[in-house]
Amino acid sequence: MTSLRDRLTDSAYALGWSVVCRVPESWARGAFQFGADIAWRRQGHQVQVLEANLRRVTGPSATGKELRALSRQTMQSYARYWLEAFRLPTIGQDRIQADMLATGEENLQRNLAAGRGVIIALPHTGNYELAGAWIIGRGVGKFTTVAERLKPESLFQRFLEFREGLGMEVLPASGGDSRFGVLAQRLRAGGLVCLVSDRDVTGRGIDVEFFGEKARMMAGPAALAVQTGAALLPTTLWFEGAGWRAHIYDEVPVPETGTRKEKVAAMTQAVARDYEDGIRAHPQDWHMLQKVFVPDLDPERLAAADRAARGNDESASAGTGGAGTASAGTGGAGTGGGP
Repeated sequence: MTSLRDRLTDSAYALGWSVVCRVPESWARGAFQFGADIAWRRQGHQVQVLEANLRRVTGPSATGKELRALSRQTMQSYARYWLEAFRLPTIGQDRIQADMLATGEENLQRNLAAGRGVIIALPHTGNYELAGAWIIGRGVGKFTTVAERLKPESLFQRFLEFREGLGMEVLPASGGDSRFGVLAQRLRAGGLVCLVSDRDVTGRGIDVEFFGEKARMMAGPAALAVQTGAALLPTTLWFEGAGWRAHIYDEVPVPETGTRKEKVAAMTQAVARDYEDGIRAHPQDWHMLQKVFVPDLDPERLAAADRAARGNDESASAGTGGAGTASAGTGGAGTGGGP
């Protein structure tokens, strides 16, 4: 039974797509910025979480005034992401290709041209919907990603249709066949997989050092690289003026020694280091309004997740839980904090 709140949420998103694409861009941009400023001034729970995350990026030297100014910029950047997501069908490939600049693209194209699968691992930075449209326009064909199953189901279907219309293959993070198995198939066939992984949404992520503190992230990208031999390329995105930017980092290699679990952990830590580099350079475009640092997480939830992870490891070692790769954190390695 769909609740009234779910129906209203679905209607709001439907209105967004139908109206925002039709009004002049300057009007829509002004309205979204106004809404961002209202949310920032109210300093609700998500803004407080955002500022706690940004405090790790800026360090203790930033004053309260500086942190508040940064969080306002971030909320405005987040509003821009949503505005562009709603208006993406009207932006067009000509503008996207003209105004999107990427460094390190050769790391992507070289591997794909050689028939080797590629995993693009992303944090919640910039506009990954537009980056997806850009990368399809670069001639790579369809790519595969994972998205959280939203409520109500009708809203999830809207986002599914939207992303598939851009040329993406979208796997739901829950329900249906194994996401890990499908992603591995695509990679072994020389395909491209894009996963947002800077926040654990499964309860089975692993701990990394992130801005000098422990954070929990998805290990799915690294697990897929270990399993399939695909190239793991961390990538960060940001806004620059009216355009967009991306940096595709060098491949994170699979360690020559260690167990599968140790290799995945080491590679996920390396991905986190590249995320640090990109976020530190453009902190205002890191749209992390959810808890990612371990000290901020609910202790009971963490304890339950750790017990489940130990159970998965024990099952795998006993031969009853498969190879242990599915539990390495691909289930929700889609967009994490947003649809």
